[in-house]
Amino acid sequence: MKKGDYFLNTNKECDRLSFVQSGFLRIFFETEDKEVTQWISTKGYFVTDLSGFIFDQPARWTIQALTDVEIYTIRKNEYEKIKTIIPRWPELERLFIVRCFTTLEDRIFSHLSMTAEERYHFFFENNKELFNQVPLQYIASMLGMRPETFSRIRKKQLS
Repeated sequence: MKKGDYFLNTNKECDRLSFVQSGFLRIFFETEDKEVTQWISTKGYFVTDLSGFIFDQPARWTIQALTDVEIYTIRKNEYEKIKTIIPRWPELERLFIVRCFTTLEDRIFSHLSMTAEERYHFFFENNKELFNQVPLQYIASMLGMRPETFSRIRKKQLS
């Protein structure tokens, strides 16, 4: 995928699951007055609208390439055949879903238990490469901050 290409648009069918080999994809939704970034998917992560993919619901998220991206994709009809090919698939699929759930749980925990500065610092320490490669307003949104708050914290951290 090229920078700016859309992997998925809100309210569309999500019939694929992809593994990110390189690059960054932003998962977000738009309201009347703003965009809210849910996640920035990086190398080693999967990308999809999980509810849409598993339950055949219209996608809640828009997913767009922030950089050129190399992904490996499986379509839903192929995904459903995996269990006949790989005997351990139910166990592997369970681990995948648990990983998704714990990632979400960690994000909720940080939003409930950390200050904005703590969230910024924790995210920066674990994702330094993002800060020079994606627009900072997307990171601010993902961390639940207004761009002004993010800039103030960033300035403080850099001094």
